[in-house]
Amino acid sequence: MTEKSEARERFLEAAEKLFVERGYNAVTVKDIAKVIGKDHSSLYHHINGGKSGLYVEVMTRHMQRHHEALWDIVQDNEQSLRQQLLQMADWWLTHDPIDIIRMSTSDFREIPQQDADIISEQAHEATLVPIMHALAQASERGEIMTHPHFGNIAGAIFSAIQSVHSVPDEYVINSRQFMAEEIIAVMIRGLKL
Repeated sequence: MTEKSEARERFLEAAEKLFVERGYNAVTVKDIAKVIGKDHSSLYHHINGGKSGLYVEVMTRHMQRHHEALWDIVQDNEQSLRQQLLQMADWWLTHDPIDIIRMSTSDFREIPQQDADIISEQAHEATLVPIMHALAQASERGEIMTHPHFGNIAGAIFSAIQSVHSVPDEYVINSRQFMAEEIIAVMIRGLKL
């Protein structure tokens, strides 16, 4: 990797982290520059399509990373639904939360609609589709009943696990992973035949 591409990668990593943590409106190029220890004017050659283009680029990378990790879990269909969901929960809880609500109510309003649509579809593919696939596999194996709306169930599972990120430390029972295990156990019991 050349020095220029290494610098660009550091820039993209910093931008991704800030956009994921704070959202589109709360991040400036100066904020990104401060994180990597550069002058903000030296970073503009790394930005294609302005701040909006940068947001799309780094959020696409972010969603792709989640998509690949979750599909790796789902492809191992030798595991039970519980095992798959626990691995997904572990992935989500060891990475920054995916704040779909903030993205859809704030970030997407600030970027071109076609870009918002692209990221929204990527988020759907990276979060709900793998869960829906795991639910369908479990149904085929007879672990859970068939349901006409696995998308709704996938949304409930994803939202419940993501919400564990926001539980204040003093209310965490044992660990966040333990809390996720309890949520998953309740969800699966509710889906039993």
